[in-house]
Amino acid sequence: MLQGSFVALVTPFKHGEIDYVALERLIDFHLENGTDGIVLLGTTAEASSLASDEREALLLFAMQKINHRVPVIIGTGSNNFSHTLADTKQAQELGADYALIITPYYVKPTQKGMEEYFLAIAEKTNIPIVIYNVPGRTGVNITSSTVVKLARQCSQIAGIKEASGNLVQATEIVRDAPEGFALLSGEDAMNYPIMAIGGRGCISVTANIIPKALSEHIHTCLKGDFINAAKQHQNLLKLHQAMFIETNPIPVKEALHMMGMLQLEFRLPMCPLMDNNREILHNILKEYKLI
Repeated sequence: MLQGSFVALVTPFKHGEIDYVALERLIDFHLENGTDGIVLLGTTAEASSLASDEREALLLFAMQKINHRVPVIIGTGSNNFSHTLADTKQAQELGADYALIITPYYVKPTQKGMEEYFLAIAEKTNIPIVIYNVPGRTGVNITSSTVVKLARQCSQIAGIKEASGNLVQATEIVRDAPEGFALLSGEDAMNYPIMAIGGRGCISVTANIIPKALSEHIHTCLKGDFINAAKQHQNLLKLHQAMFIETNPIPVKEALHMMGMLQLEFRLPMCPLMDNNREILHNILKEYKLI
């Protein structure tokens, strides 16, 4: 079922290659600390920097390691239809539970174009699809009416990772989409409000470093205990904000490095934190007793 706390897993690198020792460590960390599902090759994973052979090798390794213990969502979207289709078919063949497909970026499609794009992918595959709406990165917003139309027309379209920050739009999706269609928060600072309006979970950057606390927060919301959930959200907010002190995934990989989970390595154009921001992040992690 598409609900709970899903981690948008980072991709660890070492000497220019994927660090599989660190990747295994990260997966174990989540399996042991209550993460409800794992997202591979999303934005936080620096997926756009991976060659096709690296992508395939990472997925084979991770899928074997996870071994159906939690649901897996694989990011398969791009602004190239044939690439998206091929990667979505690959996710299906590997046994992923869902494909996360971002709205086509840079080309700024119309609502009609996005509708046809998602329906065409669904028509040629069988894997459940999660739409990913993040206008701040793509330059285009898929509207609530388009999302609802897609959900009503195609049951294979199972949910949306909503990272627009627009609560009105998110509320309209919950109100108008068919029963079973899942709204997931795609922005950690919005997790509580998204859950309060009827969201079913989150795809989280912060869960990389606090999987147990994030899962507890989401499940408190799912139980309907929004008084205690509000307190949890307030307590976590500074950490959520710290994960976006610079462009994601820079801060979260720096945090994981400070926690001893991975080597600090990025692929350009991603680069390490500025010194002043590193000091701020270090102090916040100490405040939360993470280092």
